[in-house]
Amino acid sequence: MSEIIYNHPKRKSVRRKLRKTSTTEETVIWKRLRNNSIGFKFRRQYGVSGYIVDFYCPERRLGVEIDGAQHLSNKEYDTIRTKTLNDLDITVLRFWNSEVKNDIVKVIEKIKSALL
Repeated sequence: MSEIIYNHPKRKSVRRKLRKTSTTEETVIWKRLRNNSIGFKFRRQYGVSGYIVDFYCPERRLGVEIDGAQHLSNKEYDTIRTKTLNDLDITVLRFWNSEVKNDIVKVIEKIKSALL
Protein backbone atom coordinates (compact mmCIF):
# COMPACT_ATOMS: atom_id res chain seq x y z
CA MET A 1 0.00 0.00 0.00
CA SER A 2 1.31 3.46 -0.92
CA GLU A 3 1.86 6.20 1.61
CA ILE A 4 -1.27 8.29 1.97
CA ILE A 5 -0.86 12.04 1.99
CA TYR A 6 -3.85 13.91 3.38
CA ASN A 7 -4.62 17.51 2.41
CA HIS A 8 -1.31 18.25 0.73
CA PRO A 9 -0.54 21.97 1.27
CA LYS A 10 0.07 22.55 -2.46
CA ARG A 11 -3.58 21.71 -3.20
CA LYS A 12 -5.09 23.82 -0.42
CA SER A 13 -6.22 26.61 -2.76
CA VAL A 14 -7.92 24.04 -5.03
CA ARG A 15 -9.76 22.48 -2.10
CA ARG A 16 -10.82 25.92 -0.88
CA LYS A 17 -12.09 26.89 -4.35
CA LEU A 18 -14.07 23.63 -4.63
CA ARG A 19 -15.71 24.31 -1.26
CA LYS A 20 -16.65 27.85 -2.33
CA THR A 21 -18.06 26.70 -5.68
CA SER A 22 -19.97 23.62 -4.54
CA THR A 23 -22.77 22.40 -6.74
CA THR A 24 -26.34 22.50 -5.48
CA GLU A 25 -26.24 18.72 -5.03
CA GLU A 26 -23.01 18.87 -3.01
CA THR A 27 -24.58 21.53 -0.78
CA VAL A 28 -27.66 19.36 -0.23
CA ILE A 29 -25.51 16.35 0.73
CA TRP A 30 -23.26 18.47 2.96
CA LYS A 31 -26.26 19.73 4.94
CA ARG A 32 -27.10 16.07 5.68
CA LEU A 33 -23.53 14.99 6.56
CA ARG A 34 -22.07 17.91 8.49
CA ASN A 35 -21.80 18.16 12.28
CA ASN A 36 -21.89 14.38 12.81
CA SER A 37 -25.56 14.45 11.85
CA ILE A 38 -25.54 10.78 10.75
CA GLY A 39 -23.25 9.67 13.57
CA PHE A 40 -19.89 10.06 11.79
CA LYS A 41 -17.69 13.05 11.05
CA PHE A 42 -17.29 13.94 7.39
CA ARG A 43 -14.91 16.38 5.79
CA ARG A 44 -15.72 18.28 2.62
CA GLN A 45 -13.35 18.51 -0.39
CA TYR A 46 -10.71 16.45 1.40
CA GLY A 47 -7.33 15.67 -0.14
CA VAL A 48 -6.24 12.03 -0.28
CA SER A 49 -2.99 11.16 -2.08
CA GLY A 50 -3.30 13.61 -4.94
CA TYR A 51 -7.08 13.40 -5.29
CA ILE A 52 -9.78 15.57 -3.78
CA VAL A 53 -12.78 13.63 -2.51
CA ASP A 54 -16.11 15.48 -2.30
CA PHE A 55 -16.83 14.07 1.17
CA TYR A 56 -14.63 11.86 3.35
CA CYS A 57 -15.23 10.04 6.63
CA PRO A 58 -11.77 9.33 8.10
CA GLU A 59 -13.10 7.01 10.81
CA ARG A 60 -14.62 4.60 8.28
CA ARG A 61 -12.32 5.44 5.33
CA LEU A 62 -15.34 6.22 3.18
CA GLY A 63 -15.31 8.67 0.30
CA VAL A 64 -18.51 9.99 -1.26
CA GLU A 65 -18.51 11.48 -4.75
CA ILE A 66 -21.34 13.44 -6.33
CA ASP A 67 -21.05 13.23 -10.10
CA GLY A 68 -22.47 15.56 -12.71
CA ALA A 69 -22.61 15.27 -16.49
CA GLN A 70 -18.87 15.99 -16.85
CA HIS A 71 -18.19 12.54 -15.44
CA LEU A 72 -19.78 10.91 -18.48
CA SER A 73 -16.69 11.85 -20.49
CA ASN A 74 -14.26 11.08 -17.62
CA LYS A 75 -15.19 7.44 -16.99
CA GLU A 76 -11.64 6.13 -17.44
CA TYR A 77 -10.19 8.75 -15.09
CA ASP A 78 -12.91 8.07 -12.51
CA THR A 79 -12.27 4.32 -12.73
CA ILE A 80 -8.53 4.80 -12.15
CA ARG A 81 -9.18 7.29 -9.34
CA THR A 82 -11.61 4.95 -7.58
CA LYS A 83 -9.24 1.99 -7.95
CA THR A 84 -6.36 4.03 -6.52
CA LEU A 85 -8.46 5.06 -3.52
CA ASN A 86 -9.67 1.46 -3.08
CA ASP A 87 -6.02 0.32 -3.12
CA LEU A 88 -5.48 2.74 -0.20
CA ASP A 89 -8.29 0.91 1.64
CA ILE A 90 -10.79 3.71 1.02
CA THR A 91 -14.28 2.75 -0.10
CA VAL A 92 -15.79 5.15 -2.64
CA LEU A 93 -19.52 5.64 -3.14
CA ARG A 94 -20.56 7.50 -6.28
CA PHE A 95 -23.92 9.17 -6.80
CA TRP A 96 -25.24 11.07 -9.79
CA ASN A 97 -26.61 14.58 -9.30
CA SER A 98 -29.98 13.24 -10.41
CA GLU A 99 -29.97 10.70 -7.54
CA VAL A 100 -29.40 13.50 -5.04
CA LYS A 101 -32.14 15.64 -6.62
CA ASN A 102 -34.69 12.86 -6.95
CA ASP A 103 -34.17 10.74 -3.82
CA ILE A 104 -31.92 12.29 -1.19
CA VAL A 105 -33.31 9.95 1.48
CA LYS A 106 -32.15 6.88 -0.47
CA VAL A 107 -28.69 8.43 -1.03
CA ILE A 108 -28.27 9.13 2.69
CA GLU A 109 -29.45 5.61 3.55
CA LYS A 110 -26.81 4.13 1.21
CA ILE A 111 -24.14 6.25 2.88
CA LYS A 112 -25.33 5.18 6.34
CA SER A 113 -25.26 1.51 5.28
CA ALA A 114 -21.69 1.85 4.04
CA LEU A 115 -20.64 3.32 7.40
CA LEU A 116 -21.84 0.30 9.40
